[in-house]
Amino acid sequence: MLIELRTGQRFTGTHHLDFPMRDEQAEAVKLTHAYYHSRWDEDPHAVPRFLWNAKMRFGKTFTSYQLAKKMGAKRVLVVTFKPAVEDAWQTDLESHVDFDGWQYLSVKTGGDPTQIDRKKPVVYFGSFQDLLGRDPRGNIKAKNEWLHTENWDLVIFDEYHFGAWRETAKELFAGEEDEIAREEARLEDAKKLKDRIADLQEPLEPETEFLPITTKAYLYLSGTPFKALATGEFIEEQIFNWTYTDEQRAKADFAAKYPDKWNPYGALPQMRLLTYQMPEELLNIASAGEFDEFDLNEFFSATGVGDKAQFKHKSDVQKWLDIIRGQYHPKTLESLKTGERPPFPYSDVRLLPYLQHSFWFLPNVAACHAMANLLKEKQNTFWHDYTPIVAAGTAAGIGLEALPPVRRAIGAGFDSKSITLSCGKLTTGVTVKQWSSILMLRNLKSPETYFQAAFRVQSPWSIKNPNGDDTHAEEILKPACFVFDFAPTRALRQLSEYGIGLSPNEGNPENAVKELVSFLPVLAYNGAVMKQLDTGEILDIAMAGTSATLLARKWESALLVNVDNDTLRKLMDNADAMAAVERIEGWRALGDNVIETIINKSDKVKELKAKAKESDLTPKEKKELSAEEKEYKSKRKLVQEKLIKFATRIPAFMYLTDFRENTLQDVITKLEPNLFRTVTGLTVQDFHLLVKLKVFNTEQMNQAVFAFRRYEDASLSYTGIDSHEGLTRYGLYNTVVAQETA
Repeated sequence: MLIELRTGQRFTGTHHLDFPMRDEQAEAVKLTHAYYHSRWDEDPHAVPRFLWNAKMRFGKTFTSYQLAKKMGAKRVLVVTFKPAVEDAWQTDLESHVDFDGWQYLSVKTGGDPTQIDRKKPVVYFGSFQDLLGRDPRGNIKAKNEWLHTENWDLVIFDEYHFGAWRETAKELFAGEEDEIAREEARLEDAKKLKDRIADLQEPLEPETEFLPITTKAYLYLSGTPFKALATGEFIEEQIFNWTYTDEQRAKADFAAKYPDKWNPYGALPQMRLLTYQMPEELLNIASAGEFDEFDLNEFFSATGVGDKAQFKHKSDVQKWLDIIRGQYHPKTLESLKTGERPPFPYSDVRLLPYLQHSFWFLPNVAACHAMANLLKEKQNTFWHDYTPIVAAGTAAGIGLEALPPVRRAIGAGFDSKSITLSCGKLTTGVTVKQWSSILMLRNLKSPETYFQAAFRVQSPWSIKNPNGDDTHAEEILKPACFVFDFAPTRALRQLSEYGIGLSPNEGNPENAVKELVSFLPVLAYNGAVMKQLDTGEILDIAMAGTSATLLARKWESALLVNVDNDTLRKLMDNADAMAAVERIEGWRALGDNVIETIINKSDKVKELKAKAKESDLTPKEKKELSAEEKEYKSKRKLVQEKLIKFATRIPAFMYLTDFRENTLQDVITKLEPNLFRTVTGLTVQDFHLLVKLKVFNTEQMNQAVFAFRRYEDASLSYTGIDSHEGLTRYGLYNTVVAQETA
């Protein structure tokens, strides 16, 4: 039986679906397969590695299976850092006729994996935690021994995050809330962040080291692999990118090219960011930082559990609830005077349809319970129409266990209203198509975490063939989705960092942000009017809402320097480069042959760890391993600190030089080389050589210079001062950008 549902999609038998890959999915398979064969042609013993940087709704699981099929893979192992995604892997395999006859196995499905039909392809799904788990003696779990004897054709790492298998990151798998809290703490603490990045620059363990199995290739999947892209773990030929911007561009292009055809991207909603400046009386309650930014974590701080949970600033949170439904009296009077009624989330008729089912992202478990309690109080009759679901804490369950209560409360989504309250759960690996808006009610410093959560509300919601008479018809129920944020400066900083992170090789950071906001409109309410912001305004607010001190920290970032073994070897093998670094202030205090010591001891530690996996180490060897590891890590961080200390001299050079339209590279080499040597201690030739060897990261330098230039002009413009009259361009490190774009 074959029934046409819509172009390219067929229903066969009782449940199997078959639809063709979209162009970008086919391109991912094609490029990856081509690189796979090219590596084998170069070296038959090579194990190719790929990274697919594809956002939610790309269809990574379906496309991965198509790659496996193209490769002729018969044994596929899927290892995930987020067990909650298993449902997608099982459903995609079992619901498409392309994979008829394929076998799916996991702990959840049960069965004896050693008794499978070896003539048919098999996919085994396992969590990273389970597969890496060892017994008390450090041996592989008995139930997993068969995995290590199998010759796999493809190993897929889902929800991959850079360095996730390292010792320093294994705690990431304890839970979503803990993971977010730890990452935010690292970003808050500059020293911890430097240590974290230094750990990430440790030599990568081969996959066989942390997952000792045999395979022909590895595929890494992630929606936000910014660190992997920025630190160059994968070369360009190994990466396939498909971002929100790509998706929305494809949607617009298809509509323009084929206006009368069904658009395969049509149901993917456009995201819109609305930011709100809170009234002074609420800002005074919870302001923090050099610019007194609204501290969401403090404002929504709470104590207690369950029915006993209460907000610390309960009366003010109540005022906030009144504000977002347009019932705050001081603001009502202002609206009458100005004749404009600002579009607050739960008051504007244009926004209300998108708030029927929303996600509120709060600081912690206590805040989630406190909000549920406040919404239920008798004075909040407006909110009684909404069912609050607390998806937070151990009581909500682990991973997917928190999802059923949400689905039950929402039902079909037409006759119900809900508010899902979470501080981390359900922010990755789940799809609730009825969610159409998210309220950001917590501080987040990581753009990855911010947008991982934001994209939960971008799932398509539509009805195919709604009237039953046109298989090509589709009723789109969610053409747009909304992010509401009440800390404008932080929100716009996240947006700018996300746009730049999507294009790590883009020389002009403004172009990266401009392309993103062309598909993600930003509207800001400043206390009087709501207006759409252009790229320049977004960057001005993001930069001017910070301080010179915070911008200087960009020049203290460990991402500016590379201290991995490959870079250190290049440095050590170049006599001129070694002579240059020895002229950096304080370098000689590190001792003779410091780089050689780091590399040798790193290799020694690797050798001892390999031996430890084959047999028990003697007490002497264990002591040696501990001492060697401690020493080389300590020396690597010292080298990193000296290089960063040199980088911090560059902002001083920017203040002293009056050239603004030239690249910093040209200013250093052609215009003021003597000043550069006076300020930094290095000659032009020294610095260029170190940049050529990738000791310094030029893309990160461009971003740091760009932030400085933006902050300088934006901060002075508020005082009526033109920093450099007639300036039309900014010189970054090695590129020039226009000050204003059409």
